[in-house]
Amino acid sequence: MSRAGVYPLSFSLDSVGPLTRSVEDAALVYQHLIGEDLADETTRGVPLHDVLGSLDSGVKGLRLAFAETVFFDDVDAEIESAVREAGRVLKDLGASVGSIALPEAAKAHQLGQKTLGVAAEAYAANREYVETRFDEMDPIVRDRMKKGKDVSGPDYFEGTRRWSALRREVDRTLAQVDALLVPTTMIPAVPAIPISSDPALYARRNAQYLRNTAIGNTLLFCGLSLPCGFTQQGLPIGLMIYGKTFAEETVLRVGRAYERATRWHERTPDLSWTG
Repeated sequence: MSRAGVYPLSFSLDSVGPLTRSVEDAALVYQHLIGEDLADETTRGVPLHDVLGSLDSGVKGLRLAFAETVFFDDVDAEIESAVREAGRVLKDLGASVGSIALPEAAKAHQLGQKTLGVAAEAYAANREYVETRFDEMDPIVRDRMKKGKDVSGPDYFEGTRRWSALRREVDRTLAQVDALLVPTTMIPAVPAIPISSDPALYARRNAQYLRNTAIGNTLLFCGLSLPCGFTQQGLPIGLMIYGKTFAEETVLRVGRAYERATRWHERTPDLSWTG
């Protein structure tokens, strides 16, 4: 989908996705947003594809797998239980559900920790603000962007080349899999106020919340996150369905089948304990 008009953070990794009430709504919005846009070169040459025709085809015969490498490391027990149960639901619906090692996920995670490619791109996009209005910016955001100023051209180039190599590797690894099942985040939601006032806590939580989604960005997966349960505190749990590049049709099909077989998307969090 075109990113034209969206304020940039990382040219290499930025993506646009609708927030909707249902998988069907997501498919409808996606169908109208895809297509070539001369204002965004990343859309050029990408063929139009229909995601609505097969939306209700079910998952019988599809090959799904839990991506065990990194994605489930140190995951909250309630989250892991809900995601594993989602796999059992999809298996009952006719999908083949197994597990797969995904070494490329570990490499992508390590690469993200060692390089500052995103920081470099964020600094480039916001250089004027960082250099001239630094004191007016959010302290956490500005400090992360400023780190990108020190990334050298050779280091940035090497990092992006390693991203490309990983994407070719993961395509080969996933040749026999139609979609992956992983937790959207490794921990449940936490109150925002303590995090916003403690930079060290923010950095730790930010890394936890971004880990599974950042890996998907780096490997150019398409993804759909949808509700698959609640914690004992009443906080929602997300199931991430990852597909290979431009496999949105399959991802939406899997999400639609799961959503029709469950009722998690109809519930809202009980936050009475906060008050």
